[in-house]
Amino acid sequence: MTAPLFSGRARRSVAALGAVSAGFLLLSACGEKPTPLATVTVGTSSVSAEASCHGGKEPLSMERVQECLTNLKDPKTIEYARGDTLRLGVEPEVVEDGKRWSAVLDGQPITEPSSNTYRSFPGADVFATGGQGEAPSSKKLAFLQIAEDGQPLAVWSFNLKLK
Repeated sequence: MTAPLFSGRARRSVAALGAVSAGFLLLSACGEKPTPLATVTVGTSSVSAEASCHGGKEPLSMERVQECLTNLKDPKTIEYARGDTLRLGVEPEVVEDGKRWSAVLDGQPITEPSSNTYRSFPGADVFATGGQGEAPSSKKLAFLQIAEDGQPLAVWSFNLKLK
């Protein structure tokens, strides 16, 4: 009978090291790092998402922005009741180097472009219709990242669902 070259503990250590090395190799092979997160908070519930549209280092065309605002693909959904406080936030990377961001509700801007990472709307009624019929059951909320020169760089998409 021959003695094993490696003990069980040594084999497990080598296997673990190999798995970690393979993980780092896979991560570095992706080449593209994830986009910063945008977050929507209502009460104690929050949802975060990466950009649904981004041009990398190039600005998005206005046609692409319109497409991103109207054709949301699986946006994160959060429930919203009339009078809730709506909180919007972005990671600091979104506003670095003179960039700003703005919020858009159903295609209409609801904030001015800002370099702050957080906005709060206490008691906002985003489903108000102004007496123009029944309120919709959901609304599309998007964040736009804007370059220093005013060009759109990325879009984050969310869905507000009326409770």
